[in-house]
Amino acid sequence: MNIKPLADRVLIEPNAAEEKTLAGIYIPDSAKEKPLEGKVLAVGNGTKDEEMILKVGDTVLYGKYAGTEIELEGKKYLMMRQSDVLAVIG
Repeated sequence: MNIKPLADRVLIEPNAAEEKTLAGIYIPDSAKEKPLEGKVLAVGNGTKDEEMILKVGDTVLYGKYAGTEIELEGKKYLMMRQSDVLAVIG
């Protein structure tokens, strides 16, 4: 994949939604929670007002409705601003 986010945007691959509960019950697609955690795949250069802090490979938490969902090569990704990211994990 050859995509370069502009300005303060980042491309995130969401972690897969849970397929079953701890009790072993399978969850149908319609009832799955949208994942709120993912891995940064590409970052922009930042802006003059906001330095790019995130880097490729970071695992991040983001808001439930953050970003724009895009599909590339059959996989779903999220494009969002760095300010929509809530935290870096690890």
